[in-house]
Amino acid sequence: RMQEYDIIVLGTGLKECILSGLMSQSGKKVLHIDKNPYHGGESASISPLEELYKKFKVRGPAKSMGRGKEWNVDLIPKFFLAHGQLVKILVHTEVTRYLDFKVVEGSYVYKAGKLHKVPATEEEAQNLMGMFDKRRFRKLLLFTLNFDVRNPRTYQDVDPNKTTTRDLFCRYDLGLDVMEFTGHAIALHSSDSYLDQPCVETIRRIKLYSESLSRHNTSPYLYPVYGLGELPQGFARLSAEYGGTFLLNRAVDEIVMENGKVNAVKSEGKLFHCKQLICDPSYVPNRVRKVGRVIRVICLLNHPVKNTHETNSCQIIIPQAQLNRKSDIYITVVSYAHNVASDGMYIATVSTTIETSDPEKEVHPGLELLEPIAQKFVSISNLLVPNEDGKKSQIFVSRSCDATNHFESECEDIKDLYRRITGAELLMCRGFVDSLIYGAYVREGQSH
Repeated sequence: RMQEYDIIVLGTGLKECILSGLMSQSGKKVLHIDKNPYHGGESASISPLEELYKKFKVRGPAKSMGRGKEWNVDLIPKFFLAHGQLVKILVHTEVTRYLDFKVVEGSYVYKAGKLHKVPATEEEAQNLMGMFDKRRFRKLLLFTLNFDVRNPRTYQDVDPNKTTTRDLFCRYDLGLDVMEFTGHAIALHSSDSYLDQPCVETIRRIKLYSESLSRHNTSPYLYPVYGLGELPQGFARLSAEYGGTFLLNRAVDEIVMENGKVNAVKSEGKLFHCKQLICDPSYVPNRVRKVGRVIRVICLLNHPVKNTHETNSCQIIIPQAQLNRKSDIYITVVSYAHNVASDGMYIATVSTTIETSDPEKEVHPGLELLEPIAQKFVSISNLLVPNEDGKKSQIFVSRSCDATNHFESECEDIKDLYRRITGAELLMCRGFVDSLIYGAYVREGQSH
């Protein structure tokens, strides 16, 4: 008996799970298959700790690492901006029922060999900038917060679609240091190409950062208790609730085409018919191309990172110009406070886009900030993107996760995929009551 589905999803990475959940929720009949025995694809969470050592073919772990089952190590850790798109998707789909978040305790930027806290208050701004810089920066901040793309009266003679970001920064007479810090640690651009592009996108990003920060005064970032592995599972539950079917640990033999369009997926000898297919690049190597490489180094520590005020979790950005690079280096630090490591232990992950033939040397400045490191796990992966938009073949392929340590670019990909699959925009709950929702699922402070 042939089985018919509207959509088949291959792979249980976060993007695939979100789309599977959204499609099931909108009434589509969805089948979700993964060749792995676990959820998460390339961005899985590994537990117990012994599995991580096995995966990277490293001997261990030592007794000093505590109990293996107390660890949940994300292969690709990323933080959420509290007001960002992914949080809106989570709230919109009610996946927040299955998740518990905690605020990340700090955000730092590297300047001239030292770590500086990204200011969350007036007082902290004083430490990073002089008095005049601070005043100019504040004026820029006020402009972006009042800016509304639908209301030209808020433009103050800036044409958001023509004025470049460089010109905008010059209007406010920002010094080079302040420009760098604003562009990389607040607007979260990963290279300097944004300076010569229209400023509308940078304004949107500064606004997003400020709004996210206004929720919690330590940092604008959130991270789930027990790590990111909870996310794909939350969406898998959502999909199942709406009648989606899951098959884990199943080989995919073939994608069957008819007249250039997807017709079925053959798995372990069985045919499953579908009208559309969503998958990650690993299932369709002939439909993707490599656009770069990313190095990630997962470091296990038994101490907080130096010069981060003993925080249990933080984000560190090393702007590219500080090291004469083209792209930034990112560090995420999480710990036992998020229930992802054994008591008193920390997980710091350094990542960047590879620019040379010696990637480990490229991340060295990031690793130096973390010393002493109990154990390192190095991975190098290709950045893969689809060759075509999928409208003809009805095969929609997600992009590989990039080197950034927040989810905004991944969300752009989800929205783009959604648009191509359905022909409609993914609109998130307009006007939901923020404070009620936030109160319900964000845990403040040090609770452990």
